Amino acid sequence: MAWLCLTIAGLFEAVWAVGMKQSEGFTRPLASTITILAMLVSIVLLAVAMKTLPVGPAYAVWTGIGVVGAFAAGVFLLGEAATPMRLIAVGLIVGGIALMKFAAD
Repeated sequence: MAWLCLTIAGLFEAVWAVGMKQSEGFTRPLASTITILAMLVSIVLLAVAMKTLPVGPAYAVWTGIGVVGAFAAGVFLLGEAATPMRLIAVGLIVGGIALMKFAAD
């Protein structure tokens, strides 16, 4: 259950990262509200997951999911570049997330 909470928390981290971009410095009310709500959900779920998971792997996986999710949203929703170097970097992050998760078990 902790890993599920952590995964959902990471997805909400990606939502708030993209929402922050869309809020244009918190000047757009709807995007700002979505961003703040996603932040709250993400932090609460991270805290729930950390009740049973070690802090290092939990934090690394949470941020990793957020990074990969924000990258994917940037590419698919915002038209950002998916250059070979950026794809390699994301692949390394995914590998690190997997290693951290398996090292924690």
